[in-house]
Parts: sequence; structure tokens; C-alpha cells
Amino acid sequence: MAADINEGSVPSYYREVHQAICSRTDERVPISVFQRVLSRTSLSITVQNQIAEHVNSGDGFISKVSLYKGLALIALAQQGKPPSPKLLENFIQEFPKPQLGEPKELQSLKMQTVQESPLNLSLTLGELLKKDTIKVELIPEKKGLFLKHVEYQVTTKRFAVSVYRRYNDFDVFHELLLQRYAYRVVPALPPKRALKGVLTSMSEREFIEGRRRALDRFLNLVARHPVFSEDELVKTFLTFSGSDVQTKLRDACKKLGDEFMTCKYATHAKDYLPADIQSQFSSSRELIKNIHSSLQKLRDRAERMAERSKENATDLLMFGKELSSLGSDESPVPILASCKSPWAALRRSVKGLSVEFSLLSEKAAQQGRREEDDVVEKLNLFLDLLQSYRDLCERHEKGVLHEHQRALQKYGVMKRQMLSATVQPKEQVSVEQLESRIVQQENAIQAMELRNYFSLFCLHQESQLIFTYLPITSHILGAFVNSQVQGHKEMGEVWQDLHSKLKSLFGDGNGQSPPLSPK
Repeated sequence: MAADINEGSVPSYYREVHQAICSRTDERVPISVFQRVLSRTSLSITVQNQIAEHVNSGDGFISKVSLYKGLALIALAQQGKPPSPKLLENFIQEFPKPQLGEPKELQSLKMQTVQESPLNLSLTLGELLKKDTIKVELIPEKKGLFLKHVEYQVTTKRFAVSVYRRYNDFDVFHELLLQRYAYRVVPALPPKRALKGVLTSMSEREFIEGRRRALDRFLNLVARHPVFSEDELVKTFLTFSGSDVQTKLRDACKKLGDEFMTCKYATHAKDYLPADIQSQFSSSRELIKNIHSSLQKLRDRAERMAERSKENATDLLMFGKELSSLGSDESPVPILASCKSPWAALRRSVKGLSVEFSLLSEKAAQQGRREEDDVVEKLNLFLDLLQSYRDLCERHEKGVLHEHQRALQKYGVMKRQMLSATVQPKEQVSVEQLESRIVQQENAIQAMELRNYFSLFCLHQESQLIFTYLPITSHILGAFVNSQVQGHKEMGEVWQDLHSKLKSLFGDGNGQSPPLSPK
């Protein structure tokens, strides 16, 4: 078949395309360049791959004749015909011209990199973290007509603006985000109010602070998401300073619709999915589940360590206060002991030691804050993302997949009813109504199948997002080690100063404690 294609049997356009994209050293064309030519067509990925297979020689290049063959197959496919080499056999008419634009425009394809599949997430963790940094700060309570409410100042580094939001604003934003991106990892919001019994173990202030931290994590995950970060809904929440942000958000969501209706890959997502997508999804889900479980245990341990540092700070402060109280005792020393006991002088010295213990308490408190901010919070951030991924998996199985199965069952019932109607004489009107319902159900099933494939498409991307975030564990471990090194160093310096002070005050030159009992 290939012998039938030569310089004289193809349109001049074929030769011009070859001249534009061929290698500088010979007449061959790199297969990567031909793939870029294919990407300029409106053909599906499946058809593009079929054409590439027909012309690929396996050595990374295609010959001039193979290029002509590929251009002919592209033109036939653009006419709606299957890209089969058999169509070119005994082709009597002139080979059709593919719609690729002017040949001169194709010259730049030799310099371009291969276009990544839209299924692949090419961002690194560093690039995700640089997308934006959100700060959620608590502002003083305001009292409404009946109840006081908490308000937050939300500051975005990317847009360099601060806005004020209430919890209800977050709630509406989260609800709309789920509506628009049902197939993505949308982090959960913290509860608005403490559950019954929770406030018995924590104060209201602690609950509000915990909620503020959770809202901060929520917004940072959303603002750094490769899809959410470019959405008008997110930009509106972060930048709109009007009085009714909830109405503004709802209006924006109505205009945008859900992602399936706006994503250009939605209707042919199946073409991008690997053949073993289900097994990949299952293995990724199991691995992420195990990672989630392990990190939860690490977070719990880190929380306990941070809490112990805070408790240590309290104990050191109280220890210093007791020393100060002991040294402040103005009771006169009895005559019986005044001649032999140095207590009067020691008492004044002990009082001065409270300064060092106060400093030790401050250092221990700083250590606790570092452990909480640099370790616990970062672990919580990643755990929020992992939990939202697990929630997404459940939505996929209980939502799209379940609805698809129900639709198929309903379709089966209708088909059986139709079969029964053709066997048993029935009114023509009822038969036509049944046929109409079957057509509607077929359309619904087709739409659900497309949504199911798009859901898998998004799941594959979100799985990649989780694995992109995984290196954050090394950042967390580094922060943990650094916090311990810094904390022990700072406290060690204070302890050393205290040790030197004790020696000078109590005159123990060799630094050893006197025996407490006779040998």
C-alpha cells in the first residue's frame, strides 16, 4: 500500500508540510513532531493514537512516505471516516488535504516540547505551595441584635487583599464548591458549633481557635488546588468586599455550572484514561488509606508532645513562683539557727532564681507553639486533604457509579416492558410512550456514562495531587527535628546560665551536690 504513495501521487500541500517539519539532517520526521501535528487536529486521542501506530516505525522517526500516509489518514479521519490504511488501497481520487493550517505555521512544531496529556498533573509541591498563601485571623467579637458572632479576616497573598467573612459565608462557599466540583477533593469545613460534651474538655476560646485553624487550612488547600485556584468562585470569595458575598457567590455558580458542563475534556474523558484505570484507582485508594491512618497516629503523638511542652512551661513558671515565694518570706531567722545557718543569705539568692525559671517557662512555651504550628498544623493540613480524597472516593461509588447502575436497571425493566408490549397487543399510544421513555432513558444512561468516565478522569488527577503532596511529610519531619534542636538549644543555654549562677551563689566550686545523708 505504501508503494502507491509517492511524490507524484500526493497534493503539493503534503510536500510543503514535509518540508516544514522534516529533520535538518535527513528527510525523516521525528515521531514526536508528528504527534504535535496530530494534536493540532480536532480528532480524539484514540484516533490520534491509531494514526500514530499506523505510521510509527519504532525508531523514533517516520519516513517521508509514512508522513504522507499519516497526512492522508488525518484527512480521512477529519471527514468522519475510520483511519484505516485499507482506505488508501486503490485510492483513485487525489488524496484529501488535512486541515492543519498553513505549512509555515507548522515549522514551530519542531521547537516545541511534546504536549502533556491533560490527564497528567505536571505541578510539583513547590509550585502548588507558591500558588497562594491564605491567612485567616480572628477579629474581635461583634454583637448582633440578638447573638454575638465571630468574624474572620481573610488575607490572600496572591491577590494582595483582605476581606471579612463569617462562618456562614464559608458554609455557602463550601456548598457551592461541592456543587461545582463534585468530582474533586473539596476539603470539609469544621463544625460551626461544638458537639455536645466537647466544651466540657475544652474552653469556648479553644474551640474557636481550633475552628479558625481549620478554616485557614481549608482555604489554603482550595487556593492551591490546580483547578480551584483558577476558578471565578474562589476568586470571588477571596476578593469580593461587598456586603452580600453569599449572593455574589451563588450568582457566580449559576453562571458557571458544574465542572462537567464547562470542562473541555468532559465528553471525551474516556479517551485519556488508561486501560487499567480501575486497578490503578483501587491500589491508589488502598495506599492513601494506609498513609492516612499512619499520619493520624503521628499527628496524635505530635499533639501530645506539644501539649507536654505547654504543661512543662506551666510547671517551670510555677516552680519559679514558688522559689520567689520562698525567698520573699520575711520571717526572722530564729537566734538558735542564725549563728550557724546561712539561710538568710540563701533566701535572698533563691528569690532571684525565679527570673531564670520564668525564662525557661517562656522557652518551653515557644517550643510548644513551634511543635503546634510547624508540625501538628502541617500534619493536619495533609490529613484534611487525605480525608477529602477518601470522601471523594465514596462520592464516586455512592453517587455517579450508583446512579449509573440504577439507570441501567431501570432501562432493563423498560426494555422488558417494551418486549412484552410487542408480544401482547396494546394501545398504540402506550407503546409510543414507552418507546419515548426508553429513548430518554438511553440518553440519560449515555450522559451518566460520560459523567462516570469524567469522574474517573478527575479521580486519577486527584490521586496524582495526593502523591504530589506526599513530600510534605519530609518538610514536616524536618520542621519537627528543627523545633527540637532549637528548643533544646535555647533551654540548654538558660539551664547552663542557671547552673553557673547556682555555683556562684552557693559557692560549690566543683559543681557537685553535697551529700544529703551521711555515708
